[in-house]
Amino acid sequence: QVQLTESGGGLVQAGGSLRISCEASGRNFRNSAMGWFRQAPGKDREFVASYRWSGGNIVYADSVKGRFTISRGTAQNTVYLQMNSLKPEDTGVYYCAAGRDPTGLRNGRPDYWGQGTQVTVSS
Repeated sequence: QVQLTESGGGLVQAGGSLRISCEASGRNFRNSAMGWFRQAPGKDREFVASYRWSGGNIVYADSVKGRFTISRGTAQNTVYLQMNSLKPEDTGVYYCAAGRDPTGLRNGRPDYWGQGTQVTVSS
């Protein structure tokens, strides 16, 4: 059974930093992509960033470019999201996603979703 487990969310002041993690278990994601989405209250879930294991291709949403960094752990089952210069509009539940199709993942159609971790940025 595949599981994606997020951790590291919390409350931070605007301008601060936070790192969230996602650990995948249950299968090998060597030829897959992993990424992050977020959902603010009353809004649709939106793509944040993705990392493709094969080739290391990284894609960011325009709203987080230059502030967020996605990276992988030494084992190909962990992905991190370093969030700097946080803004109140970054508040939301952050979901980890994984899938065999990187394009499908970025379009909101991953194979697997995590349960989410809350990130709250106060002004």
